[in-house]
Amino acid sequence: MDAANETSEGTPFTLLGLTTNPGQQRPLFVLFLVLYVAGILGNGLIVAVIQASPTLHAPMYFLLAHLSFADLCFTSVTVPKMLASLMANDRSIPLAGCLTQMYFFFALGVTDSCLLAAMAYDRYVAIRHPLHYATRMSRAVCTALVGTAWLVSHIHSLLHILLVAHLSFCASHQAPHFFCDHQPVLRLSCSDIHHIQLVIFTEGAAVVVTPFLLILAFQGAIAAVVLQLPSATGNLRAVSTCGSHLAMVGLFYGTVIAVYFQPMSRYEAERGQVASVTYTVVTPMLDTLTYSLRNRDVQGVLRALFTRHRISAGDS
Repeated sequence: MDAANETSEGTPFTLLGLTTNPGQQRPLFVLFLVLYVAGILGNGLIVAVIQASPTLHAPMYFLLAHLSFADLCFTSVTVPKMLASLMANDRSIPLAGCLTQMYFFFALGVTDSCLLAAMAYDRYVAIRHPLHYATRMSRAVCTALVGTAWLVSHIHSLLHILLVAHLSFCASHQAPHFFCDHQPVLRLSCSDIHHIQLVIFTEGAAVVVTPFLLILAFQGAIAAVVLQLPSATGNLRAVSTCGSHLAMVGLFYGTVIAVYFQPMSRYEAERGQVASVTYTVVTPMLDTLTYSLRNRDVQGVLRALFTRHRISAGDS
């Protein structure tokens, strides 16, 4: 084994985090702890409610439960380490831990992307082809969509990690980020990284941009149908729902594309961290509100559960 590889394996990475200013660390810790707990509780509640309620076993909620579970795991890959670095100044992470974090970050992020496309397709079929909904969105089809999302995401992540694992890190091991993202990590390598950048711009673009374009296509087809509805109230409600979904999709994909699909020479650590906070902390929490808590069926089940709980508490 050469000296470069020995250095990379023996020396841990140092994640500089969001700030090194002691005066900013505690407020940021409190802020992101609140956001993280809200996201965990919200997504965990949605998964539990959908699994426990027979009325929420429709295809849309099957997909939604997987999205909430993926969001819960996605934010847990990065935020706990960020909180530890803010509060305990524990900024080191071994190479194996860095690669593991990177693997699950990529896998869960792409799973989120594919599930959003599957949910857009579900709504497209429900609105555009309601008479064929039961056959086009059968349990077998839903299982295939979810299975494909998880499979594609893990193959994508494994490919990237295998490429990064063969790099040599013989310079500084200080990454200006709060988790092991590939852009700041690649900048620390003294190996030739052109082949990895090529993979990012080709295979990476395929698994990220393709679901995004599918979502836009499905939402466009839904909007075309909705605008032809005779009911103004129905139009307004449907447009509001589509608009909120598109806003979330735009926020998620906009920040992802801004970070990952740019030349390495133009990457700015501070801007990259701000965008990363958006899609690792903010959007997983907002997904709960946009796709779940605004849904009437979910609201009805939650109200019934809370009412039953209050009655039981009063009887006891």
